[in-house]
Amino acid sequence: MREVDEEIREIKKEIIESRGLVIKSSNLTNSLAADVKSIAKRQAGYERRFIWNSWIAYILFASLSFVGLWLATNYRVAEAERELERLEAALAEARAELTEANNQNERRVRAENAAAAFYRAVRERRRTDVVERWPEVRREQLTRAEAAFFRDTVDRFHLDLSVEAYQSGLDLMRTGRYAEAAEAFQEAIRQKEDAAHIPGVKLQLARALRRLGRHAEARVLAQQVVDQTIDRELQDDALLLYAAASEDLGDIDEARNALRTFLRRWPRGAESVSVRRHLADLNRRVMRGEITVRTE
Repeated sequence: MREVDEEIREIKKEIIESRGLVIKSSNLTNSLAADVKSIAKRQAGYERRFIWNSWIAYILFASLSFVGLWLATNYRVAEAERELERLEAALAEARAELTEANNQNERRVRAENAAAAFYRAVRERRRTDVVERWPEVRREQLTRAEAAFFRDTVDRFHLDLSVEAYQSGLDLMRTGRYAEAAEAFQEAIRQKEDAAHIPGVKLQLARALRRLGRHAEARVLAQQVVDQTIDRELQDDALLLYAAASEDLGDIDEARNALRTFLRRWPRGAESVSVRRHLADLNRRVMRGEITVRTE
């Protein structure tokens, strides 16, 4: 009986121990379940963070890629625009050069036509026509040789016309047509003012003007002939004409000074005797009061 009790106690003890083990196992299981749940939650949070990080990284990469692509596209567009502007500028320059070349060609053709017509007038010795047309022709696009040839020809024609007008003026002077002679002499000066015969033209013009009563103009021209050095042989006649014009103007003192200058420079000239007589006559008339010396 005792053994049975002991066995029963043993069995109870084992049952109690088994129950304790079950309880411990249950507690451990619960604890393990809680740990598993905690781990699962952490894993889920990690996965969510990973997913969000992945999306953020994707969005950031996509944004950076888009920005990079946009910048690259803008750069290529800007390069293309600059290239287009360069090509447009080159095209405009080429068009301008083409237009200028066409204009140049047109001007050259026009110049050749004008030169040909002008040369015909030169060959036909239409001197007045050549001289009048030269200012217009010289503005054309002539070659250097053409311009030099035409310029020399026009200068020669100017000289020819000047000499011709001078001769015409001398013929008119001989017939007493002083007004027409004065116009001819003025035309001779206008045609070739620097020619060697111009001092003679001015002297004859001064004589014509004196005949027309334009004494002041005659005296100015006579003084120019006296001062020039191209033809010194005319200076004595010009000085006498200056004295006569001064006397006509009533400037007796200036006339006497001119006569004294003449005698000092050409004391043995062909006119010296008559000049001395006239100077003496002027001095005598001034002393008698027949004429008065004009004072400034």
